[in-house]
Amino acid sequence: MTTPLHLRQSEGEFQDAIIEYAQARGWLVHAERPARSDKGWRTPVQGDVGFPDLVLARNGWLFIWELKAQKSRLSDTQAQWIRAISPMKMLVPIARIVRPSDWPWIEEVLS
Repeated sequence: MTTPLHLRQSEGEFQDAIIEYAQARGWLVHAERPARSDKGWRTPVQGDVGFPDLVLARNGWLFIWELKAQKSRLSDTQAQWIRAISPMKMLVPIARIVRPSDWPWIEEVLS
C-alpha cells in the first residue's frame, strides 16, 4: 500500500497548505520562516527557542500548533513549549502537535 501524497508532505509544504486553508476561511495566521545567512539557516528569536510553528486566531479562537511531517519528532525545546502551553484551562486545547494525517480534523476546526 502506498502512502497518500499528503502524508509524505514536508513540514514546509504542510505549513503552506494549512496557511492557505486558514486564510481562505478568515483566520489570522502568524508563522516565522528561517532565512539563509552566511552562517546557514537562521530564525531570529529573542527569548526561548522552540516556539510552535503556527499561531491562528479568529473570532475569539486561538490555536498554537507545532507542525511535524508524518514521522518527524519534537525537539526537546519544542516539547517544553507544548508542555507549558497545553495544560492551560481552555475548552479546546490550543497547543498541540499537528501532522498531515490530522487533515480532516484541521478542516473541521478551521471551517
